[in-house]
Amino acid sequence: MSITLIVILVLGFFIFLSAFFTVKQQTAVVIERFGKFLSVRNSGLQLKIPLIDRIAGRVNLRIQQLDVIIETKTKDNVFVKMKVSVQFKVIQDRVYDAFYKLEYPHDQITAYVFDVVRAEVPKLILDDVFERKDDIAIAVKRELNEAMATYGYDIINTLVTDIDPDIQVKNAMNRINAADREKTAAEFEAEASRIRIVAKAKAEAESKRLQGQGIADQRREIARGLVESVDVLNKVGINSQEASALIVVTQHYDTLQSIGADTNSNLILLPNSPQAGSDMLNNMVASFTASNQIGESMKKGGKRIKDADVPSEPPTYPAAEPEPEA
Repeated sequence: MSITLIVILVLGFFIFLSAFFTVKQQTAVVIERFGKFLSVRNSGLQLKIPLIDRIAGRVNLRIQQLDVIIETKTKDNVFVKMKVSVQFKVIQDRVYDAFYKLEYPHDQITAYVFDVVRAEVPKLILDDVFERKDDIAIAVKRELNEAMATYGYDIINTLVTDIDPDIQVKNAMNRINAADREKTAAEFEAEASRIRIVAKAKAEAESKRLQGQGIADQRREIARGLVESVDVLNKVGINSQEASALIVVTQHYDTLQSIGADTNSNLILLPNSPQAGSDMLNNMVASFTASNQIGESMKKGGKRIKDADVPSEPPTYPAAEPEPEA
């Protein structure tokens, strides 16, 4: 067998093998014959005519993502960088349009994203951009779907994944946020302080009320005890005036005794001389006598004593007992 024949057989074998090719899953292959579109082949083992048909290109049918970063300005003149993620795929029935009508799909999608974002964001202030980023994404998707459907592309979703204002703007926003939180904290602290003050005032008022009630009850019991003591003394022949004087003198000496019993007491009760008791008793008896005389004269006259009927020298009343001094 000659060498020429061997070469022809080898070339024929390789030509025969080139007639077969495989297409991967979620991929489409465009076949051309003499430079003209022939067919679109899907996944699996495929056959073409060697030296006549050729594979013009392969089209990815899977969902792809394109991240577009746009710098634009808001309505309140704040420059922001936005990252928009576009998820798209080639429509399986329109591989011809996707392959032949659009050479650089990524550039086309990027241009539309820039156009929509720079038309929508300048209508909003910075705070609204953060709050309405979903509206911006919907506007981008709507515009892309209308434009890219002509070229055989389907826009699955668009997402505004990042909004990055200028660093000085972010610092200012952080300061505003911190000041607002400090204001809120101060308001809560003031409210808590007010509640504490009101509660304390109510507690003090209740304490004073109970203290006054206790003092009133104490004085009521003292008065009841004095009445009972006077009644007992009246039964043994001592009149009310003498009984009252005797009770006062007795309480005076009881007070002195209680003061002397306390070794740590610095209280001095005046007067505390030996004749102080008898002086006090005499003054009280004289006071009661003068009081009775005035009362009798008022009864006889049948009317109240006017200022003109008062004697030129009014009766002298005993001096009040001095208060204890610390």
